[in-house]
Amino acid sequence: MPERVCVLASGGLDSAVLLGTLARSREVHPVYVRCGLRWEGAEEALLASFLRALRRRAGLAIAPLVRLELPLTALYGRRHWSVSGRGVPAARAALSSNYLPGRNLLLGSLAAVHCARMRIPELALALLADNPFPDATPAFLAGLGRVASQAFGRRIKIRAPFRRLAKEAVIRRGRHLPLALTLSCASPRGLRHCGRCTKCAERQQGFARARIPDPTVYVATSAGRGFAAPGKTRARKARKAREQSRGSGQRQRAATGSGGIGEAQAAKRPSIARAPGTK
Repeated sequence: MPERVCVLASGGLDSAVLLGTLARSREVHPVYVRCGLRWEGAEEALLASFLRALRRRAGLAIAPLVRLELPLTALYGRRHWSVSGRGVPAARAALSSNYLPGRNLLLGSLAAVHCARMRIPELALALLADNPFPDATPAFLAGLGRVASQAFGRRIKIRAPFRRLAKEAVIRRGRHLPLALTLSCASPRGLRHCGRCTKCAERQQGFARARIPDPTVYVATSAGRGFAAPGKTRARKARKAREQSRGSGQRQRAATGSGGIGEAQAAKRPSIARAPGTK
């Protein structure tokens, strides 16, 4: 029986790829924590769809999704952008604008309690190399693991397998997964990405750098940083070339008349008077 590992699954791209990667060799136990944040309805719905899609694939061991509750409205305040949905960091804002104080500490601690209760020896978080926050460092994770192990009287290892990877590297690793069923958006419209927030811009940039077509549906066509997936760029160029070709053909036909180019040239050719006896 494969070793068990708990994955803190947010419904986002990074944790989805981590989940799909670990499920090839481990028995993965996904945990989703509801905090009362603006995007969680779409996030949770897409995560459920992603897990259903993965379970249809042979050779992947995925336990049922566990949902935990940790309301943060009282801590962050009802006016905070993550709760109210107003003032969400826009595409050109610094990535540090997405910081939610202590979120990894809070979610990691709750997931560690779940691990202790279920006797799961390891908790995995999908933190990446460009994460600038103090609760995403290897030292923090190691310290949290020590505290959890001491608190529960059993060893619980907390790690971040993707901590040295950029988002484009994660996307390449997960290119075989249904990444359209993930959410990286702070202000979704239904189940669609807004296309205007920092998280959408980061997602677009990741697909562009990975040179993999972005399957995401964005309400706005650009996240504002000028990034576009190569597949979509090629499709737009091909469509533009076809339109230009049709326009050129129509102008040429209009210039030559309905009889066609051959007849128009013949009409312009001057007549030659022939002398008697010539051929």
